Amino acid sequence: MSMQIAVETEELTKKYGSFTAVDKLNLRIEKGEAFGFLGPNGAGKTTTILMLLGLTEPTSGSARVFGYNSTREPLKVKRIVGYMPEKIGFYEDLTARQNLKYTAQLNGLTGAEASQRIDQLLEMVGLADDADKVVHKFSHGMKQRLGIADMLIKEPEVVFLDEPTAGIDPKGIDQILGIISGMAKRGITIILSSHQLPQVQKVCTRVGILAKGRLVAEGSVDRLGREAVAGGRFRVDVQVAEPNTKLVKSLRQIRGVLNVEKSGNSLLVSCDADLRPQIAKAIVESGGSLIGMKIEEYGLEEIYRKYFREG
Repeated sequence: MSMQIAVETEELTKKYGSFTAVDKLNLRIEKGEAFGFLGPNGAGKTTTILMLLGLTEPTSGSARVFGYNSTREPLKVKRIVGYMPEKIGFYEDLTARQNLKYTAQLNGLTGAEASQRIDQLLEMVGLADDADKVVHKFSHGMKQRLGIADMLIKEPEVVFLDEPTAGIDPKGIDQILGIISGMAKRGITIILSSHQLPQVQKVCTRVGILAKGRLVAEGSVDRLGREAVAGGRFRVDVQVAEPNTKLVKSLRQIRGVLNVEKSGNSLLVSCDADLRPQIAKAIVESGGSLIGMKIEEYGLEEIYRKYFREG
């Protein structure tokens, strides 16, 4: 079944004089995905988001959100998206509830419907007990959570989060990431822009890495890890009771196995596909005792370092 495309760019480019902030960006994000937009400050992440939102015009190329052209149909785009910038502004002398009520009115929600939705959102972001406190008494983390509630008032189909955990303590970060994960489970398409790699890896199913305005890598963390760290290979960590020369020879004879390295009771099998069933069968047939087996996992940090070392 074909998936609906939530966000798409074609040769999207933004120049400021002789400086190219975003350079021929081609990107497709499916409905319901949690996509991580990675890159250092100045890589072009925020500029890309602003073009997708219709808040700045591209120099060339196009951006679409659920089929709406962000430049030509910005109002249609704004009706279905939510945006939380890195620096959020609220009316500091109003309470959390009053701020949300104002946003609700701007989006055509009034009366009981607005009140019910506000209560639900305050509960969701953990601010129900602080709903009637003025915002200037809120910590930075509390304001970030209120920002998420504010963004979700109009029940957007896509949300853009620009560095949502910047300047927050570890407990607050966990709270924010938990809320974002909850949004993803509800089927909201998420584009999370950040340079905080462990946080992105916790909530995103796919990532894109930007460097100097160019998309230098895109895909799942596992695939990027195989390409960037393992040269495109799968690496299977196999634990057996007593690895011996006969077993190693048997594994090397499996079609697609490229190398077998022995370390204690572990064997690291490099192969051109996920050959775990064939490996398990070979171990049993050679009289070995299989204890455990897993595909080697990769972290965003080593992938990120590899691409920026090359850049």
